[in-house]
Amino acid sequence: MAPSTAPRSPSPDGGGFDPYAARAQFPILSRTVNGKPLVYLDSAASAQKPGAVIEALTAAMEGSYANVHRGLHTLANETTDAFETARETVARFLNAETPDQIVWTKGGTEAFNLVAAGLARSLKPGDEIVTTQMEHHANIVPWAMLRDRLGIVLRWAPVLDDGSLDMAGLAALIGPRTRLVAVTHMSNVLGTVNDVRAVADLAHAAGALVLVDGCQGAVHCSPDVQALDCDFYVFTGHKLYGPTGIGGMYGKRAALEALPPYQGGGEMIATVTEDSVTYAGIPHRFEAGTPPILEVIGLGAALEWFMAFDREAVAAHERSLYDHVTGRLAGHDWLRIIGEAPGKGAILTFTVEGAHAHDVAQILDRYGVALRAGLHCAEPLSRRFGISSSARASFALYNTVEDADAFVDALIKAREFFQ
Repeated sequence: MAPSTAPRSPSPDGGGFDPYAARAQFPILSRTVNGKPLVYLDSAASAQKPGAVIEALTAAMEGSYANVHRGLHTLANETTDAFETARETVARFLNAETPDQIVWTKGGTEAFNLVAAGLARSLKPGDEIVTTQMEHHANIVPWAMLRDRLGIVLRWAPVLDDGSLDMAGLAALIGPRTRLVAVTHMSNVLGTVNDVRAVADLAHAAGALVLVDGCQGAVHCSPDVQALDCDFYVFTGHKLYGPTGIGGMYGKRAALEALPPYQGGGEMIATVTEDSVTYAGIPHRFEAGTPPILEVIGLGAALEWFMAFDREAVAAHERSLYDHVTGRLAGHDWLRIIGEAPGKGAILTFTVEGAHAHDVAQILDRYGVALRAGLHCAEPLSRRFGISSSARASFALYNTVEDADAFVDALIKAREFFQ
């Protein structure tokens, strides 16, 4: 798709990244909504897909599809090669030591549940899991289910008024009964980027494992799992410009090998007899049944596409859009921004005085602006800030300063509607 010939403003970060060239690779971003150019600011929920991903999925279906690992014919071998090459791509993306430390799941949520199911075998009543008030429900509910079933204790590290994680409060919660510390790399509501390595150091000093929710961090924080020293790092494909229904998890070898299989069936076995079953090694022991083959291939294509960019320049561009928006909105006392931690990512969560977030989102949709409204799968965090709902604009590499201005203009008009 050719770039727009309309006049355009440069990327406000002043760097070498060209958001217009990136944007031109997303067919959906050329459409209109309610007669207005689409301004898509909901990428924290799910990112749009570039042509490279669409083409990779089409090519796999049209030219070389079969089930993986089981066949000896040409199509099976070609598809298996593409499937395992994608695993290698993820390992390179996260700087994992080896590709077999990458486990495919249907998304981030299943990865959390995989770890929870494995840990359940060794947890005892009174053992503790430490998490934080800023977590997504996917990094809360599996641990709450263990609490209800096994009698473990779930402890909550507090969030400060600016949206930062209270590191002193976290440290005070970690003790001899702590078995796992589960923390987000980047909050999907606040945009807060946590010091995961510092968290890992605290947890490991107490003999606990560390699980990191990287569903936002993988997109915006250029994670290096070896430098972070986390035991598990969870990610999801649809926020990384890839397909839905695919995600996964990095695990340290010792941490993965200590987990029993999550599900039973084909592919995850070594041998099956009438009297016994033995299991495959990692990662296949966690990948029962026919996997999401096409989605894995699409995710591999998405990451190859994404890694071609200077990711620091992309992050600077996204942050510059956030700064541009907040600069234009400064001084409007009807706007409350939720989360202003230093070094935060390009997520703007806010409330408008006298208006419900759902109404704000619906009015902005009339102007072609797509954003999220509600609790953002983070109810404990909403309670922490005393709000029943909020709106969220999240910026991605394909957003432009024109998008930012259209959002601000529409938001100001929406506020006038409620006065």
